[in-house]
Amino acid sequence: MENKKIKIVLATGNPHKLQEIKDITKGSNIEFSLPDGDFNPNENGTTFEENSLIKAREAVRVSHCMSLADDSGLCVEALDGAPGIHSARYAPTQQERIDKLLKNLTRAVNRKAKFVCAMTLVDGEGNLIHREIGECHGEIAKEQSGSNGFGYDPVFIVDGYGKTMAQMSEKQKNTLSHRAKAMKKMVKYIEESL
Repeated sequence: MENKKIKIVLATGNPHKLQEIKDITKGSNIEFSLPDGDFNPNENGTTFEENSLIKAREAVRVSHCMSLADDSGLCVEALDGAPGIHSARYAPTQQERIDKLLKNLTRAVNRKAKFVCAMTLVDGEGNLIHREIGECHGEIAKEQSGSNGFGYDPVFIVDGYGKTMAQMSEKQKNTLSHRAKAMKKMVKYIEESL
């Protein structure tokens, strides 16, 4: 007898993120889709967890079913955790965000950083069901390299690998990224509890 698929709306408007989540969860009994209608969350939380919950509840509002959201960003020790929850709004474009980050770290000796992913699952009424956190530790390179990935991947050197996330294959990245770590824990919870 085949397991019934658990249908969950992924609270994002980003088809790349949807594909990444589908790749990470391949072989599970969960089926993800994008939200219906006008998905436009007002991310005014002060933590990754708060913004993740805001996005999950917005997806429920437009799709009326169980939703999973993540909020993630880059936290740099020398910048007191910045850009943090403002990672996507640190500068107008992806390249300007990287340039600003590298400029702000010009004199920094400590280049330690981590990607953080807060993942939130809510039911069809928007009630919190479960939360997970995933982290990927590394440091910020002095210059960008690699063309795979997006965001800060070209300047984030993963601990123990000696290369940036943008130099890794999608398959390798999907085993060690902050999102992959949070998602694997979330899948385990969903499959055991729902």
